[in-house]
Amino acid sequence: MLDMLMKVFGKQEKRSGQIAKERLQVVLIHDRASVSPELMDQLKNEIIGVISKYMEINKSEMEISLANDSDSVALVANIPVNSLRHAAR
Repeated sequence: MLDMLMKVFGKQEKRSGQIAKERLQVVLIHDRASVSPELMDQLKNEIIGVISKYMEINKSEMEISLANDSDSVALVANIPVNSLRHAAR
């Protein structure tokens, strides 16, 4: 019954094959964009630095990746925000 409810509301468990396919797509996108893992880490650290000036974020759950969008590559960031910092005047 729970499985049927999950399917109705769009919360299906991903199978290992689906997870592997998504990981391979991420690897291929990074390869096509010629972005090294070191560059992605540097980019992530710099984004953390800038956003942390204005917001308290959950760095452990932050995800930054590249996604293929037709002819181009898009930077996709999922950054959980815990709270906003008060602006310095």
